[in-house]
Amino acid sequence: MSDRLVIAAVQANPTLGAIEKNEALARERLAQAREAGADIALFSELFLNGYPPEDLALKPAFWTAGKAAVERLAKETKDGPAALIGVIWPAEAPGLKPRNALAFLADGEVKGVAFKVDLPNYGVFDEKRVFAPGLGPEVFEWKGVKLGVPICEDIWSGEVCADLKAKGAEILLVPNGSPYRRTADDERLAVARARVAETGLPLVYVNEVGGQDELVFDGGSFALSAQGEFCMRLPMFEEAFALSVWERREAGWACAKAPMAEWPTGPEEIYRAMVMGLRDYVRKSGFPGVLLGLSGGVDSAISAVVAADALGPENVRCFMLPSKYTSRESLEDAADCARRIGCRLDEISIAPAVEAFTQMLAPQFEGLAPDITEENLQARARGVTLMALSNKFGLMLMTTGNKSEMAVGYATLYGDMSGGYNVLKDVYKTDVYALCEWRNANDPYGVAAEPIPRRIITKAPSAELRPDQKDQDSLPEYAELDAILHGLVEEEATLDEIVARGHAAETVERVQRLLYSSEYKRRQAPPGVKIGARAFGRDRRYPIVNGFRDRVTAR
Repeated sequence: MSDRLVIAAVQANPTLGAIEKNEALARERLAQAREAGADIALFSELFLNGYPPEDLALKPAFWTAGKAAVERLAKETKDGPAALIGVIWPAEAPGLKPRNALAFLADGEVKGVAFKVDLPNYGVFDEKRVFAPGLGPEVFEWKGVKLGVPICEDIWSGEVCADLKAKGAEILLVPNGSPYRRTADDERLAVARARVAETGLPLVYVNEVGGQDELVFDGGSFALSAQGEFCMRLPMFEEAFALSVWERREAGWACAKAPMAEWPTGPEEIYRAMVMGLRDYVRKSGFPGVLLGLSGGVDSAISAVVAADALGPENVRCFMLPSKYTSRESLEDAADCARRIGCRLDEISIAPAVEAFTQMLAPQFEGLAPDITEENLQARARGVTLMALSNKFGLMLMTTGNKSEMAVGYATLYGDMSGGYNVLKDVYKTDVYALCEWRNANDPYGVAAEPIPRRIITKAPSAELRPDQKDQDSLPEYAELDAILHGLVEEEATLDEIVARGHAAETVERVQRLLYSSEYKRRQAPPGVKIGARAFGRDRRYPIVNGFRDRVTAR
């Protein structure tokens, strides 16, 4: 029996589906753990296959490849250290589902496999669709220490950890694939502390880090003492490897040594999530870089800065696509922003394309007054132009619409919605301004100090699709719009509840109407980084055809 245990926390960035690449990464981290003198290395949930695998988890060849990687990796543990690593475990018989598993590797072999018991089936999670649940949790013994291994969701209620305690577990080692959202770190800590309080056991929590489609895994791995206090904290939004040294004492296991990183908060946390989401989406998809339309407005400006921070300014191309309604200020602001960031900026007028469409459609539009149709023609001319540039240069096109605009349909299908990824998809307009202010005051990646010209932040937002146009010609002020949308989207509040907060009934009803009637647009929007609790898409799945409307009962 050992009175000392050194645990290596492996906070790494696997790529979903790239099993051989993930196996090589695991092999590197295992060698690092061996050199550092670790007794056991704890990896994140489904590390070898990647998380979340969605319906790829139903593919038998995917199970077979993951299990083979585990068996190869087990041989690396012959001379230590042991490892706990996530993998999809094959179904027991044809027609059955596989399992979300944690393999215990030691002495050169697979010593055991634990299966996830509680499968999440809410928000972005669909695990009951693709996995079979484990029948009960497992305790593995290593170096004379009994290790309980609940997997991610298994600690979000008390039953699994209580069962592990009853089976003799002395320390809880928890692999996780927990995606970022604004409140995630506080929620995880509260849950972990509750399990520690109930069991009296210390806990080591290792989370994945990196981007996967719309999700960002923020890392932020940690350890808690048996009293529920932090004894280890790893950085957020970056890979990390750390040792925690545990000693058996009279009152149980205690952490004698571990690192303690600071965690970002507020706009910095959101900004780093956006950077990581874009960087991994672009790199893991194989794009050499990105391009975007730089309009001189705040949304495209912060999007360009995020891209430069994520990929380097040399891998970001910006295009100004003016029309006859584009102001001189917008031209100047776009040029100033690109100069500050260090990105190449080219100008291509859309006037010839708009004129060609106008003449082509003139016989059909004869006698009809200009309206939003002509405005959308401009947006679509820009979309076609940017997509052509994307095709020609192989760069991914970024879209730049924020959540406020996407919520009410203030965007043009096949126009400004064209593209491959949107870092602002889950960011309300008021938060966009807060992010601009934070980024101008901070240069976290050493790319550009104060990259966004002040006038871009202070001027009234406009799509510039008609003379003297302003966003608030069509929408409430963004502070009010965002407050109403937060109630409707994030809270599912009733209209009466939102009106009681001080908003006009007519405005609230109008925003609800715009929100529901724009679902068809959002279904065709590119993916983007999940930031809040209810991102459009997997978090909030509303029907396109929807006859329901809530009503204000008291006016």
